[in-house]
Amino acid sequence: MTTFVEKWLMGPVPHDRGLHSGDDPANLKFRAWSQVRLAARTVAAGLAATGVGHGGRVAILADDPGDVADLVQATWTRGAAFTMLHQPTPRANLHAWLDDTRAVIAMLGADVLVVGGIFADALAGTDVGTTIVSVDELTRLGRAGEGADIVPVPLVADDVAILQLTSGSTGIPKAVVISFGNLEANHYAMAEAIDLTDVDVSISWLPLFHDMGMVGLLLLPMLSGITAVITTPRAFLVKPQVWAELIDRFRGTCTAAPNFAYALLAKRLRRADDGAYDLSSLRVAINGAEPIDESSMFSLLAEGTRFGLRSEALLPCYGMAETTLAVSFDSLSTRFDVDTIDAGLAETTGEIRLAPATVERAAAGAGAEGSAGGPDAGTKVQTHVRLGQPVPGIEVAVLHEGQALPANRIGTLMVRGAAVTARYLKETGFEYAVNADGWLDTGDLGYITETGEVVVTGRAKDVIIVSGRNIAPAVIERAACTVDGVRPGNAAAVPHPRPDGREGIAVIAETEGAADPEASQRIHDEISRAVFDAVGVPVSAVTLIGKGELPKTTSGKIRRHCAADLVTVGGA
Repeated sequence: MTTFVEKWLMGPVPHDRGLHSGDDPANLKFRAWSQVRLAARTVAAGLAATGVGHGGRVAILADDPGDVADLVQATWTRGAAFTMLHQPTPRANLHAWLDDTRAVIAMLGADVLVVGGIFADALAGTDVGTTIVSVDELTRLGRAGEGADIVPVPLVADDVAILQLTSGSTGIPKAVVISFGNLEANHYAMAEAIDLTDVDVSISWLPLFHDMGMVGLLLLPMLSGITAVITTPRAFLVKPQVWAELIDRFRGTCTAAPNFAYALLAKRLRRADDGAYDLSSLRVAINGAEPIDESSMFSLLAEGTRFGLRSEALLPCYGMAETTLAVSFDSLSTRFDVDTIDAGLAETTGEIRLAPATVERAAAGAGAEGSAGGPDAGTKVQTHVRLGQPVPGIEVAVLHEGQALPANRIGTLMVRGAAVTARYLKETGFEYAVNADGWLDTGDLGYITETGEVVVTGRAKDVIIVSGRNIAPAVIERAACTVDGVRPGNAAAVPHPRPDGREGIAVIAETEGAADPEASQRIHDEISRAVFDAVGVPVSAVTLIGKGELPKTTSGKIRRHCAADLVTVGGA
């Protein structure tokens, strides 16, 4: 039996700490973790009545975080694995979403689909390929059966805890197989990396079908017995400043979100009156899940300082579902650091040569040095945020053509450790995720600094090759988003041939001025100039689209291969 059962499903749980949850941030419901456990035992008895047992698989479509907490513990009590299904976005084609959901349920081989909240009525009578049961029905079944007296099924470390769906950037459903051993290893690593104690309070609005929302901001506090505050993504989208309100109201100490959310929060803080929020309690604000734009981080610090936000609270990180969640976290005691590098040298040779300002900071103890000398005056430069040291139990290596690279050389990032999955589940069955030595190819390009910090420079599959240079789309997209009228975080860069047949670049950008010919022409021209200034390559095509039209995954990542289909030559 793994210690997971002994400690987290049968051991003592706090009666004074628990979960504040709900869609209405002003009226969150509180239950102590001891109450969550009792409710979960009843739901587990309901799952038992539907035939879910050791090795079973439970698919979940529920929008209330409290329901999800009960279902997670109930599923594990039965020795089964859960999967949070992707929920439709406001602009989603519901017929296509339902078809995709059926395909995922078939891939999972789910014994049951548990629905709650708005999904209970929406899917009533729908054929999804398995039994549909509501949270309320499971509770009624549980009360008629063993209820809270049900005994957790014995588990071993290799038993599957979570089948975590990927974001689906390729459109092909795939699940990362997370064992209880993986979960335990990453849980302890994250708790140690952020010095978690029982007085911490986590704040979240992230979707629970995303690994950062589920593992980082529901499971970490639940398994650690700290207080968690979780509202829904809908609440954040309606009123982004509710994030700051919850941190203030509950004296939140830990939170996490992708970069775009911090950029949006900075804008709301800029409009707020002095004293509107008190963010001084926040000591850990993790930024991850998408490329980090340091300008967003600095904007947040500039606006947040008058509300008590401390610079060292902002923690850039690196993580992925394949490592359960965390790979590396920045320091808790110093402000994040940024490498400014010679772009041309990095793109043609993979060598990192830091700009003088970065080298000076390194000499002062703020970071590691790259190649001596630094870029010459006038050299094109790029910036990359350092993502900190690997968390305990995780190794990171950089390879090129199978050979390990030294510090400050760009290659493929590889990870290994007890938290790293061994398998994927695909439509065709299970597939190994790691090589014979236990290393997982992340698909990311990056380098390790001389002090062991991780830096990600882009995705290998998305790199745009122009005249022998390997240009990261994120660099181009960041430049495009500096143009007034382009929606922050809503530009895509893809390969596109020039009229002479040579390699080139196309940019697709969301703008609310796409229908205005004069505004469109200005934005078109300024994107072309901004990108050329950033990377020294002419843009082959700029396509302007309306708000919400850029293809994205359910977790908000840009689907560049789909965006390429939107390219129109010659304008918007």
